[in-house]
Amino acid sequence: MEEKKKTTIVLFSGDYDKAMAAYIIANGAAAYDHEVTIFHTFWGLNALRKDALVDVKKGFMEKMFGKMMPKGADKMGLSKMNYLGMGPKMIKNVMKKHNAMPLPDLVEMAQEQDVKLIACTMTMDLLGLHKDELLDDIEYAGVAAYIGDAQDGNVSLFI
Repeated sequence: MEEKKKTTIVLFSGDYDKAMAAYIIANGAAAYDHEVTIFHTFWGLNALRKDALVDVKKGFMEKMFGKMMPKGADKMGLSKMNYLGMGPKMIKNVMKKHNAMPLPDLVEMAQEQDVKLIACTMTMDLLGLHKDELLDDIEYAGVAAYIGDAQDGNVSLFI
């Protein structure tokens, strides 16, 4: 019996287009029957944030990070041509015209395909993010969990 192939992705970027690429690759690999893990760290955690404001007790610095970071995948900016928020609106309009799936839908599809979505707990602590602020049905772990998945992986990406 053939061993199942594994794809692991570190999503470090908080850019909409880069997160979208990570999720397109993850969903494609899952469709090809790979075990897929996306390890979200630093700004990549924004792809896992809930859209709604969640009332959690935070210190001053945690509150500041929370206010400066986008709430949810749909609020992330572009890596290039952001133009004070106009770029994301333009690209989303073009995507809709071409029936391309937006990032929040790609995240949902990944969850439906049992892609393992991991939020880095160390980064959550640094940025003051709480589990209540992130999507339901994701995992929480440190870098050892990612290394455990990646060491047997066939494809490893850093985005």
